[in-house]
Amino acid sequence: MRVRETARGWTAVWLVVLALAQAAAFLLVWRFALHTEVGQWIDTVALTGNRIGQDRIDGPVNRILNAMSVVSLLVATAVIGFIALIRGRKALAVTATLLIAGANGSAQLLKHVLTRPDFGIDPERAAAGNSLPSGHTAVAASVAVALILVLPSRVRVVGAFVGAGYAAVAGVATLSAGWHRPSDAVAAFLLVGAWAAAAGLVLLIFQRERAVVSTEDAHPVAAAVLGLGGVLALVASGLALSWLVDLPELPTDELARRPLFIGYAGSAAGIVGTIAVVAALVLALVHRVVPRYKG
Repeated sequence: MRVRETARGWTAVWLVVLALAQAAAFLLVWRFALHTEVGQWIDTVALTGNRIGQDRIDGPVNRILNAMSVVSLLVATAVIGFIALIRGRKALAVTATLLIAGANGSAQLLKHVLTRPDFGIDPERAAAGNSLPSGHTAVAASVAVALILVLPSRVRVVGAFVGAGYAAVAGVATLSAGWHRPSDAVAAFLLVGAWAAAAGLVLLIFQRERAVVSTEDAHPVAAAVLGLGGVLALVASGLALSWLVDLPELPTDELARRPLFIGYAGSAAGIVGTIAVVAALVLALVHRVVPRYKG
């Protein structure tokens, strides 16, 4: 074991870099998916591809999404705060609560502030306007990330994989149900990731000088597995969507089953890969911002 680095150390630098990087990635996704014709076309192809096999998964998908309500979010937030409090971590309870509130509040605000030009690519949904980022996906991801922060080290890995899996299912479910485009879910994950890095920085700043970071609480293998799986999923998504870009930008009702399926599956892989990487980054640094001993 060793005494923690101060908030001016490398951990703080990494958290600032991660917050800025994920915020920049969010802006890139927004700019490409909403303000370019090819980006809107890819989103529309993926969203249209959800019709393939939809009859078989429609019931479970709707149950997953309908379970995400304001009440369920408040209950989850209360449980997360309670876990932190029974561990004697008042600052952690407050920060985790603010993380969930901030991520979901900003998601709703951005959805109304950001613009989506009408290029005539998706006339059926043009009247709905912008839907980025996905509120349902932000709910799932913020709860998952906050859970990683508040859980004790011995069960943190299980919480990370379960939480990331839950958020991934929620993100893909919004696409499968036709509620959101894939860029909406990816943007929501990046937004939550930026909030998580900011929350980590707050926790680091308010650590006591006697707080001790134990390398025994680190989970490098689990974080690497989660991160590598996410990167592989993102690579697969990139390959699928790059193949799609090479096709003529035909109206979706003129596309064959194959490009529709590739658009849907490739986008689903991108959703899964994004939350896996975000969760891996949180898992890799959580032992530094939430030390075993407060001091």
